[in-house]
Amino acid sequence: MALFFDVEWFDARLAERGLSRPVLAAAAGLSEAELALVFKDQRELSAAEVSAFAELLGAAPSAVASHAGISTPDPGRSSPADARLGALERRVAALEAEVARLRGR
Repeated sequence: MALFFDVEWFDARLAERGLSRPVLAAAAGLSEAELALVFKDQRELSAAEVSAFAELLGAAPSAVASHAGISTPDPGRSSPADARLGALERRVAALEAEVARLRGR
């Protein structure tokens, strides 16, 4: 596993696909400033961002995590924040369904 963000690896994958860093940022829902922090190893990627990078770059999420220098290279594992977000998203969806049902009366 890389100890630090491997800029050369990411830039090479982007070049192979004819893509740029702004495209990578957009695909992961990051601003260009946030991506710059990632590339300077001053911000760690979330599991969702690892997945977005992997999809865009045509690489395995574990390879992306490794080259990003992530301490836990298993993007399938959710953090407590990811779990809370998922629970909130499910609650919102349930509430929206209930509102739609009530409007249909």
